Amino acid sequence: MMEIPFQNRAAIESHQLERLRLLIGAIGNVNPFWLPRLKSAGIDRQIDSLSEFASRLSLLSKADLAADQYAHPPHGSNLTYPVHQYVHLHQTSSTTGEPLRWLDTAEDWSWLLDGWQVIYEAAGIGADDRVFFPFSFGPFIGFWMAWDAAARMGCLCISGGSMNTATRLRAILANEVTAICCTPTYAIRLGQAARDEGISMEDAAVRRIIVAGEPGGSVPAIRKRLEQLWPTARVFDHHGMTEVGPVTFECPHRSGVLHVNEGMYLCEVIDPATGVVQSTNAGVEGELVITTLGRCGSPVLRYRTGDIVRCEPDGPCTCGRVTMRFDGGIVGRVDDMVVVRGTNLYPSALDAIIGEFADIVEYRAEVGRRAGMIELALLIEPSAQVSDPLALCQRVEQTIRDAWNLRVPVRAAQIDELPRFELKARRWVHLND
Repeated sequence: MMEIPFQNRAAIESHQLERLRLLIGAIGNVNPFWLPRLKSAGIDRQIDSLSEFASRLSLLSKADLAADQYAHPPHGSNLTYPVHQYVHLHQTSSTTGEPLRWLDTAEDWSWLLDGWQVIYEAAGIGADDRVFFPFSFGPFIGFWMAWDAAARMGCLCISGGSMNTATRLRAILANEVTAICCTPTYAIRLGQAARDEGISMEDAAVRRIIVAGEPGGSVPAIRKRLEQLWPTARVFDHHGMTEVGPVTFECPHRSGVLHVNEGMYLCEVIDPATGVVQSTNAGVEGELVITTLGRCGSPVLRYRTGDIVRCEPDGPCTCGRVTMRFDGGIVGRVDDMVVVRGTNLYPSALDAIIGEFADIVEYRAEVGRRAGMIELALLIEPSAQVSDPLALCQRVEQTIRDAWNLRVPVRAAQIDELPRFELKARRWVHLND
């Protein structure tokens, strides 16, 4: 599937309204989860406008979905068809609470692969590419979609699931891999391992590293570090969720800017505190709300993702697209924000600072309370080449103080003390939980 070349905002909204009507028509009388919700909101397939849809239908939360799956185990009631018509089962990574199980029909799976193909095409990936997936996927949906979409496009797909890091590096070189799909954390780990083993990645054929699962791909310091470790490659960011699929892709002309695939998704930005829809003027920051326009088997409508985004103004991007776009990718998550002495902190902000220090292999942020106040402390693991860990800690403390006007104590961990991550990194530890 090629990306729809919308000419203006009116064309986008006309397409979205048509797709929304088809979706409501498909689920409105048969999906046990959505039937009462749509009926109580007075919404049917004759809905007049997107604004009417947003004003009538209540927001959907992950807690709503979790409660439904608890009440109707194991898959919940958000099923438009009998279970025997579904061919894929995946579940969320459960970074917050119990995982959600998600079913897809063959038609919905094909729709999701269409979205991934848009990501690949924006990144310049085609049938001649050799795409490496460096870990086992388990029930995590993202890389299953990426694999199937790449195979459908004619790419050579190579699995590194049972390999260790050193073996994966050898496979990347031996098979002349041109693209890698992984998290930013693991791309850094592969690059560091190559450096430690004396392997020059300047000889690699890798030209694209497509990252997701963490905000690092749109954090300039992390991107710079990745491209230093992988000098032949450009990093491309994107984001998605099990509940919605692949939503955004990085602008080919502007690093750190994510375009919404508005041919497949209806997106709103709300004030996370009030739920009120925000304007999408330049610089407006809020929580992303998504309606899946083609995933009829298990759709979500006006779903609160928890992702915080910062809108760019309407109008053409440098690349020519007129779709909604976000500066800096996913800024953070509503449930990840920590307020330390009046300063709102997201993990991505700390990633940006740590990314400036090539001598830090890994870190852990420790959040606790003292005398009723939230306190933040940092544990960093220096590389083996660092001769003075204390001096490194002091430099990190000063950088944090300059950036946030906060004193955050930093201490050094022993070599290999901190855990390594392949999928989503979990570096923030709440000590009082």
